Amino acid sequence: MTSMPAAERLGSHIKAAEHALSATKHAVLKPAGLTVPQYAALLQLAENPGMPAAALARACRVTAPTMNTILKNLQQRGLITRTPHAWHRNVLETRLTEQGTEVMAQADENAIRVERGLAAAFTDEEREQLISLLARSVEYLESVRPE
Repeated sequence: MTSMPAAERLGSHIKAAEHALSATKHAVLKPAGLTVPQYAALLQLAENPGMPAAALARACRVTAPTMNTILKNLQQRGLITRTPHAWHRNVLETRLTEQGTEVMAQADENAIRVERGLAAAFTDEEREQLISLLARSVEYLESVRPE
């Protein structure tokens, strides 16, 4: 017996919500042939063309080796290009190809439908409060994480 039942642990509820969101996005991204991490990378690149892999990994909250695998797969499918930076030759700039832009648009349409549906489950005030509470959770957890 533990001193705190699972039903009282916030982590269990956060994980359940994250799992439900991820599973739903996985299902709606499947027709575009993308995984959730691949979609996250394409979304970041659509908003930040030329973003290097290290910054992309941080933005998508994955490790550098994981991001390199994601980028390799996207590049093999012809969805991105990676070219040396004009001033920093050891840094590769990553950009969507025309095909990548088309796949991203298809995937994003489905993902936005999920996001809008989720947002509609809350009032404006509840959404703002949820965002604030989740941000506070991240802030706390990052402050107590051992290095």
